[in-house]
Amino acid sequence: MSNGMRGTGGGQPGGTGSAVVPQGARVRWSDPLWWTVGNWAGRLLCLGAGQSARIAVFGVSEAGAADLARALAAPDLGAAVRGWPGAFGVVRAVDGRVEVLADAVGTVPVYWTRTATGVVWSTHARALAALAGDGPDPAWLAAYLRDQRVPAARSAFAHVHRVPPGHRLVLTERGAGVSPWWSAPAPGPYMGAVARLRTALTGAVRVRTGAGEPVSTDLAGMDSTTLTVLAERYGPVTGITAHPRGVTTGGDLDFARTLTLPQLTRRTFELTDRHLPFAEAELPATDQPPLSAHLWAMFSAQLAAGLPVHLTGDGGDHLFQPAPTHLADLVAHGRLLRAARDAGQWARLRRISPVPLLRDALARDVAALAASGAGATAPWLTPGTACHRDPVDRNAAAALTDSLRAAARRAQADTELAASAGVELHNPYHDAAVLDAVLTARSWERGSSTRYKPLLVDAFGDLLPARHRARTTKGTFETSFHTGVRARLPHLLDHCDGHLAALGLICPERLRAALHRAALGARTPWRALLAVYGAEIWLRAVGNAPAPTWTVLTPARRTP
Repeated sequence: MSNGMRGTGGGQPGGTGSAVVPQGARVRWSDPLWWTVGNWAGRLLCLGAGQSARIAVFGVSEAGAADLARALAAPDLGAAVRGWPGAFGVVRAVDGRVEVLADAVGTVPVYWTRTATGVVWSTHARALAALAGDGPDPAWLAAYLRDQRVPAARSAFAHVHRVPPGHRLVLTERGAGVSPWWSAPAPGPYMGAVARLRTALTGAVRVRTGAGEPVSTDLAGMDSTTLTVLAERYGPVTGITAHPRGVTTGGDLDFARTLTLPQLTRRTFELTDRHLPFAEAELPATDQPPLSAHLWAMFSAQLAAGLPVHLTGDGGDHLFQPAPTHLADLVAHGRLLRAARDAGQWARLRRISPVPLLRDALARDVAALAASGAGATAPWLTPGTACHRDPVDRNAAAALTDSLRAAARRAQADTELAASAGVELHNPYHDAAVLDAVLTARSWERGSSTRYKPLLVDAFGDLLPARHRARTTKGTFETSFHTGVRARLPHLLDHCDGHLAALGLICPERLRAALHRAALGARTPWRALLAVYGAEIWLRAVGNAPAPTWTVLTPARRTP
């Protein structure tokens, strides 16, 4: 692993061959092998042990000695740790059996691969790819370009598997198996969900700021502002509001000024031409294309303006402003008039016809409703760029979970980018306990066409200024995207004949035509364009970066 990345992993118990660990790893257990790399100080690693049993919680958690003891002895490890605040994975070794839990959202990923000496698992896919001798997976890239909600069990590297969120990897001397440990909670009374969300999100912030260390936040929309208010309860907060050069009023700036807290320091971050989308900047190698690949020049500069621990509001839109999948639930419950009314309101806000929404709702086609407003397939993708996706159950809870997991997976690469810049990036809305809380509200109560993020406002409105509670929109920087394309057009055109074209996944001529149209200000399918740009520069970054190195353990190093 490189760039000072933090990671952990281990091997199959009872292995008879040579054991290997990443260069610089610290062996924590010898049989079964478990190691860590990088700085795991403080709250990021919790260890427990009993008679012939060991447990470790890796990631952000509040697990204490009593919690670890209960989890160590629990017949169902998933049930024992469910509800803990934070974002974490768990590894437990008992009597020759290793159980590794991936969190329910996927904030702390777990990957695994088979080697000549047994199964090896790690929190970093690129490290396992170096061990297996494989590179990026063209089939995964094809799915990613069509729809960023890629198959959960695959990584971006060939022959490196991913433990899907909410699943466990079980290793024994006989091999490996993957099975689910998490399922969506049953919905209940709305006010119960409101109270549960307040507890869960407060815990998600507390576990990251409870020691009183200063943190920074994005002080912008309602999601990030809520995190700022909660973080200020536990220590000093620097709230950073980005704004275009020369703009000193309006939008997020005015909302930020209305928030006054004793331990809050407001700071503005002026966006100049150096921060335009697609500005050329060296991208560190990550486990998959980062969400902010096109914004790395701005993202890295904004991180530098903050503090070593930074909280973002990523994930809030997925939880509190979801696609209209609840229409299928309304039909399933016989609430046809409510479904028709909501479809009409949702369509009017987006200036589209409600007929396709009603048709999909009556067919209970949740996948189609989830894709509402996503736009048509990008014309530059070749016919062979097939999209293989996991099936989505016919309910809104599964669609919301799927959406948040996709967001968390993309944001994890941003966390790697931030780590390369020396910043610990956190996304509290991606915590499993927060997802559980949101899912306890019925789907038609989680969002609204007439109220902005009602569940979040009802849970935290008393902590926010009146102006924030009444907010109905969020800031947008779409104009800067067109400007960025114009400013960087030669650079972008060079990317058209790159790795993706060589793999036969895109048609360079059609992509160049789309870039020229975007430079002229034409309507652009930005989501698809950003996916192809991010994938291309990610492939370049992975190809240019030194591969993580592994070393064979000597007998002396096998004993911690």
